[in-house]
Amino acid sequence: MIDSTRACVLHQAKDLRIETQPLGAPGPGEVLVRIGAGGICGSDLHYYLDGGFGAIRVREPMILGHEVAGTVEALGASVSGLAIGAVVALNPSHPCGMCEYCRAGVAQHCLDMRFWGSAMRMPHVQGGFRDRIVVGAKQCVPVSAQTSLGEAAMSEPLAVCLHAVRQAGAVKGKRVLVTGCGPIGALVVLAARDAGAAEIIVTDVVDPPLEFARRIGADRAVNVARDRDALAGEAKDKGRIDVAFECSGNPRALAQAIELTKPQGVIVQVGIGGTIEVPLNVLTAKELNLRGTFRFHEEFAQAAEAISTRRIDVRPLITATRPLDLAVEAFELAADKSRSMKVQLAFA
Repeated sequence: MIDSTRACVLHQAKDLRIETQPLGAPGPGEVLVRIGAGGICGSDLHYYLDGGFGAIRVREPMILGHEVAGTVEALGASVSGLAIGAVVALNPSHPCGMCEYCRAGVAQHCLDMRFWGSAMRMPHVQGGFRDRIVVGAKQCVPVSAQTSLGEAAMSEPLAVCLHAVRQAGAVKGKRVLVTGCGPIGALVVLAARDAGAAEIIVTDVVDPPLEFARRIGADRAVNVARDRDALAGEAKDKGRIDVAFECSGNPRALAQAIELTKPQGVIVQVGIGGTIEVPLNVLTAKELNLRGTFRFHEEFAQAAEAISTRRIDVRPLITATRPLDLAVEAFELAADKSRSMKVQLAFA
């Protein structure tokens, strides 16, 4: 049994190191997984570039990464439903299963959540960017043989977006607005289309993500920085958008979503930002439904299944892959939205 593994460890902002760490054998109910691919998420970038986000700071060395997939190498005692050699998407969410929210079926709000690669608690919860990892068998979701490891690693961000679309309620036949087309915005486009959206309009402030949005099926893509009046027609008669997904975390984008969404329509706030002003008079007068969305629960398995069958094709989002040894290069590339959509690390 291999007793050590390489890991991508963040010590502080811009201090990312590849280190060797001890690796134990899987115990009862656990499996050993050889990681094959890991996607760099926006939160990983915040940790790398700034040492955290908001009040959440890295206070001790932490392995980054929560968008990972790999191959089962060994099974602990009492593990069933998994086989050595199976390709699995790894669910980074580990709720306690006992608190009031877990018992109510909304485990994304678990009071004792352990989510990989998170500095929210101390000691930090270590992440999945490592060659090998021992995990609970329940966190392993098998995918089909034709599914690449890179595709399987997209299960986590797609799960976030499936949950966001679920928060919106009925989307079938609706006119949808998506503000901000980074990886999450792009996956919301795919998830909304899968849910039956009749028309999808995407906005951003730079052209490359808008060009990408068109390629994956957006009906219209608008640079609102260059043409602020391009969507003026959507504001007529109190608004013509049925459902808006605000994926940028920008207060101007939320204000525009409120302006364009029709009375009693739904706005789902997907992007995370700081404290912002909200035009409450408009929100109230139009009887709008402003809803939050946070992580996922059962949607992880649904995302893995959608990717496994390619009902939702995530392959176009994977724009670059770098080996673990070039992790710093990969993070710098991921931070440049003019050159990348989703950057992944490849592991030995």
